[in-house]
Amino acid sequence: MQELLYLTHRIPYPPNKGDKIRSYHVLQYLSQHYHVHLGTFIDDAEDWKHLDKIKDLCGETCFINLNPRIARIRSLSGLFTNSPLTLSYYGNKELRAWVNTQLETRSIDKIVIFSSAMAQYVRDAQSVLRIIDFVDIDSDKWKQYARTKSWPFNWIYQRESNVLLNYEKQITREFNSATFVSEREAALFKQLVPEIADKVSYFNNGVDTDYFSPQNKHPNPYLNDTRVLVFTGAMDYWANIDAVTWFAHHVFPVIYSRFPRIQFYIVGSRPTNQVKALAAIPGIIVTGSVVDVRPYLIHASLAVAPLRIARGVQNKVLEAMAMGKTVIASPQAMEGIHALPGRELYVAGDENEFIRQIMILLTGEIDAAMGCAARMRVLADYSWSKNLARIDELLVQSLEVPVA
Repeated sequence: MQELLYLTHRIPYPPNKGDKIRSYHVLQYLSQHYHVHLGTFIDDAEDWKHLDKIKDLCGETCFINLNPRIARIRSLSGLFTNSPLTLSYYGNKELRAWVNTQLETRSIDKIVIFSSAMAQYVRDAQSVLRIIDFVDIDSDKWKQYARTKSWPFNWIYQRESNVLLNYEKQITREFNSATFVSEREAALFKQLVPEIADKVSYFNNGVDTDYFSPQNKHPNPYLNDTRVLVFTGAMDYWANIDAVTWFAHHVFPVIYSRFPRIQFYIVGSRPTNQVKALAAIPGIIVTGSVVDVRPYLIHASLAVAPLRIARGVQNKVLEAMAMGKTVIASPQAMEGIHALPGRELYVAGDENEFIRQIMILLTGEIDAAMGCAARMRVLADYSWSKNLARIDELLVQSLEVPVA
């Protein structure tokens, strides 16, 4: 079996948040075809207990502890080197030494990189076929962050956007292939690097539709006479924080005034103090980490995804659709998802549209046919095995001299 090096910026397990869902399924798929050596960071103490699960899928492994607070301070060094802060954040001598050892002592002729931050470890490995899965255009996310912040953070975020975009372009020139999470994301990046657009492709995320199935029985975590709007996601991620904060202040109070028994559940790990403070608003519950998100999805009246900052594909939307739930999403949360508005989910562009659509659905009967159509869409377009086959096509290509 051929040997392959796989580097990820976060341990790909448990698959309980967007990037870890994708990186885990990529690892699982690669391990069926290659002897995979994994180098990764662990930024959550709870994740150390999952090492055996990952080691079962790999050959050699290197797990590096990453303290987010220290990493943020270290990243500031990028301000003096004209390099992305992201690279300094994930810079590590121990991981670099481990990578070099693997490349020098093993017959590795293929490398898969997950996220731009990890490309720094293999930029000199020009004799090896290299694929980078950018997933999203991270530089564009920093641009969106800059629009929502005041000085000096808006300056820092805009700088990061500009410098990181240049880095993304250079990595694409150096590597053999670059992939993204959706056709739309790939198309946007091709516009930025038209001279090497032939290197850019995509493969969609998938959903474990047996796991996220409306046929599975789950205990109801809500009171029987309570109607619930639910949002799921990692609650230390700024885009999610911004989404629930906006919804809690601009949409939910209007809904609550009309339906005083309605509740808005914010379900997700590591809620920040800003998110926890939302629980002081009548009708809002912040759960923190839960063992299983599915009971909260299946027993909710509606799933909402009011993201204002987003890139790529939102797994929270796909998972709710797979559970047969009616979803109301912002246009940003819909990016990269092939679904028919009005038939497979609803799209709301601003607070008035969210309020109007939720009011209509709560006043009448929620259409079960939409939930069925939503699940059928996921079954048709979001199979991991089918979508990951794209990686095979890229890994069997001939090694070409990278564009300087």
